[in-house]
Amino acid sequence: VQLVESGGGLVQAGGSLTLSCTASGLNFKLSDMGWYRQEPGKQRELVAAITRGGSTNYDDSVTGRFTISRDNAKNTVALQMNSLKPEGTAVYYCHAVIAGRGPPYIYWGRGTRVTVSS
Repeated sequence: VQLVESGGGLVQAGGSLTLSCTASGLNFKLSDMGWYRQEPGKQRELVAAITRGGSTNYDDSVTGRFTISRDNAKNTVALQMNSLKPEGTAVYYCHAVIAGRGPPYIYWGRGTRVTVSS
């Protein structure tokens, strides 16, 4: 299984970025997908998630500014980030969860760095 993120970079506060994650080696249609972020010295935190059925949820800090979406035909999940703030500077990770007979299978990408300058 591979999750490969792209789209990170440097952006000014108030700007926009779109992150993309391409999944391979798994049944994407059966996967719940998400984006997490981690700042140096802090725990990884959930930013946004989308279930295999298309339901979404967001961290309160990004609600109204970020949008998560998925394309099951392309095995991709995207995170559209608008009105970015300096506190959004972090490494963003793609995350996949697939239910199994026992504990779920969990996969992570290697991350893509987002830097928001003030």
